[in-house]
Amino acid sequence: MNLRQQLRGTGVAIVTPFKNDQSVDFDSLGKMIDFVIENGVEYIVTQGTTGETPTLDTQEKIDILNYTFEKINNSVPVVVGIGGNNTKEVCKTLEQFPLEKATAILSAAPYYNKPSQEGIFQHYQHIAAASPKPIILYNVPGRTGRNMEPATTIRLATEVENIAGIKEAANSIPQCMQLLRDRPDHFLIVSGDDDLVLPELACGIDGVISVAANCFPKQFSAMVRAGLAGDFTTANKLNFPLMEAYNLLFAENNPAGVKAFLYELGLIKNTLRLPLVPVTDGLQQKIKTYLQ
Repeated sequence: MNLRQQLRGTGVAIVTPFKNDQSVDFDSLGKMIDFVIENGVEYIVTQGTTGETPTLDTQEKIDILNYTFEKINNSVPVVVGIGGNNTKEVCKTLEQFPLEKATAILSAAPYYNKPSQEGIFQHYQHIAAASPKPIILYNVPGRTGRNMEPATTIRLATEVENIAGIKEAANSIPQCMQLLRDRPDHFLIVSGDDDLVLPELACGIDGVISVAANCFPKQFSAMVRAGLAGDFTTANKLNFPLMEAYNLLFAENNPAGVKAFLYELGLIKNTLRLPLVPVTDGLQQKIKTYLQ
């Protein structure tokens, strides 16, 4: 089974809950995993940006990975986020981390360095060679400072073995359509923009890796399944009430927004690690009102 079949539908970029003392809250992480799986998401993405990975140390990442694999116990696929702007370091991490039970690796394009398209290509070429699991590219120019152009993505998809898909979060439907037009048959394309998922499903994407699915797993994953089935009447009915939530989730910061929602839902503490802080009182109140 290729990744286009395995990871069709909704993956959730799961948060990392912290206790008041800033340590990892494994009990709440377990609750979160149960909550999203019981409400219909198709797979879990651990240690993405939403998991606050820049503020986790290596041992914490390994502990979270092992806990997640044990908790999920092969009930759904697990995708592991491993990326960075030091190619050699990313390759070393891929060789050192316990990835036997992972389905794939999600690797964000290098940030801050602003490499050329050729630099991005060679970065992923090296990572793909080092990885024991298939690589899903992650294009998120709003965070990395550099757009991975469709030509680069398609070149990676066709020329580099072990590159199996992309999470496309350029906030551009035309760019998404270009990827869909030019991709090889095996190549997975999922959205990374919750507010654009529905129109992108109409264009032919395979699903989404979502932030909103942390707090609305049932409605959101049902909307995606309806869109994949071509039932856009149902998909719209499910999506319209969530449109305000998408704005609130990303109004100040991700994952501050989603943690504020999850706190109001009683699932986690509203604790983040610096440089991130909880949302302002005004936004917290809007979130509370929306949920009521």
